Amino acid sequence: MGLFGPSKEEVWQQLCQEIGAEFVEGGFWKGNKVELDVGEMTITLDVYSVHANNATHYYTRMRAPYINRDGFRFKVYRNNGFAFMRRLFGVPDIELGFVEFDEKYVIQGTDTGKLTALFASATLREQLTADPSVWLEIKDDEGWFATKFPEGVDELYFSVGGIVKDIERLKGFFSVFTETLQQLQKIGSLEKGDPGVVLQ
Repeated sequence: MGLFGPSKEEVWQQLCQEIGAEFVEGGFWKGNKVELDVGEMTITLDVYSVHANNATHYYTRMRAPYINRDGFRFKVYRNNGFAFMRRLFGVPDIELGFVEFDEKYVIQGTDTGKLTALFASATLREQLTADPSVWLEIKDDEGWFATKFPEGVDELYFSVGGIVKDIERLKGFFSVFTETLQQLQKIGSLEKGDPGVVLQ
């Protein structure tokens, strides 16, 4: 127990005990992480930092590589009230027919039918709206200086500012990811199998 409450490591180790995940020590060069196996896929929770303007900013993130059967991708994030600016620059929002969800979130994707089927899960919509900071996207890979994915492998991804040590909030993150992966499989966009990716 530190001066300002339990450390990230203590909270994350307790989280692992409660959800059946594994706490992986990163050693000197790499940070610690939490890994939860969902079938042949792994959801990874960790922290990364960005150095800007003589300061270090920390972010908590979750990632889950998977085999993308049809190339379906999307991005869903909280509406900040500037939808008109996105439309001005040619980035249309998609309305799915779930009124409260459509009002609260900006929804973009490659297939409106797939998006509607994905978020037809009331459980997923409720889990997302429970924490306004949570947004989701499917990424191709992690850029020039990070993990490269094999052909046909994409990643469910999100990050949030700060180091999250609220165990119930962390459980919520895992619930969102688990439900999303299950729904992606249900709509035919996720193929069962090992994506063959080891996240750094």
